[in-house]
Amino acid sequence: MEQKRRSILKAITWRITGTIDTFLLAWLITGKPEIALTISSVEVITKMFLYYLHERTWTRISFGKVNPKKDDYVI
Repeated sequence: MEQKRRSILKAITWRITGTIDTFLLAWLITGKPEIALTISSVEVITKMFLYYLHERTWTRISFGKVNPKKDDYVI
């Protein structure tokens, strides 16, 4: 079980990585850093929100999760 704070931190760090990527790609394609900054500024907000929703949805899905056995040592 992950806490919501962990999901938020993961979303933020992933978006930093993704936004740098988006900025560099937009700059490469347009040749204009101002346009690249505008694009990456907008997408950082929308994609962080979407990632958080995606992450929280997956915490509710049991697919691929294994419950520890009663004899297993869990910290």
